[in-house]
Amino acid sequence: MNIRMTTLFLAFLACLGALFAGGFSLGRASAAGRPVVRELDREALKEVLAQVDGTSRSFVAASMGARPGVVHIITTRLVAIQDPWADFWEFYEGTPQRRRRRVGRQQSTGSGAIVDARGFILTNSHVVRDAAEIKVHLSDGRLLPGRTVGIDPKVDLAVVKVDAKDLPAIPLGDSDKLEVGQWVLAIGNPFGLEQTVTSGIVSAMGRSGIGVAEEVEAFIQTDTPINPGNSGGPLVDLQGRIVGINTAIFSRSGGYQGIGFAIPINFARQRMLTRLEK
Repeated sequence: MNIRMTTLFLAFLACLGALFAGGFSLGRASAAGRPVVRELDREALKEVLAQVDGTSRSFVAASMGARPGVVHIITTRLVAIQDPWADFWEFYEGTPQRRRRRVGRQQSTGSGAIVDARGFILTNSHVVRDAAEIKVHLSDGRLLPGRTVGIDPKVDLAVVKVDAKDLPAIPLGDSDKLEVGQWVLAIGNPFGLEQTVTSGIVSAMGRSGIGVAEEVEAFIQTDTPINPGNSGGPLVDLQGRIVGINTAIFSRSGGYQGIGFAIPINFARQRMLTRLEK
């Protein structure tokens, strides 16, 4: 062992001896009888845990209050399908062929929020636009036909009506009072998974120029996970009140990447809900 290694080894032993002498070895009590780790204040811990549990119960209560009013919207659109053999017959017969077309059915899904017990449902216009058939799956298991009674593609909002009474309408909040950092929940049917609840915070207010709903100038930005199928579903606060309608995501992959946008409920109330049937 050379002189340098010997010196380092002796220095290590000296440090180790100092630690033992001070009573800090392996978490045992010091020579003075004082514990290295301060004894846990169990009363303070109980208080902290009670606060955490209280916050958790707020999430549960908001979810329980709002989920019955969230619906799954299934739409069917009629699309033209070109005859795949048209080019073959044109080549074989040597004369231009009249393109043969047939009608196909294309199904898609989205979400909606019951805003009136008489069967009025608020959703995005892109969820129901050009639909030949609309089916609404309620939280109680009923599958009812729906019809569009109001639609405005420029703000990407629509109102769907089902023939039912005494439905569990979700109360409307005040989106003007939202604050950045406030907890919110998104409830909907991402990828067809009904009654899914995700949580996050309000990331920013007054977002514009996101490429959808051209006349909406003040979107709510949130990091609450929103995915395909969440469109039209409610963004709710911890009192279970609708503060926004989930509308779009910013994504390079097509899925959730931490940035979503919701139309403020005050804007939706002014542009769409004032048109409800009396």
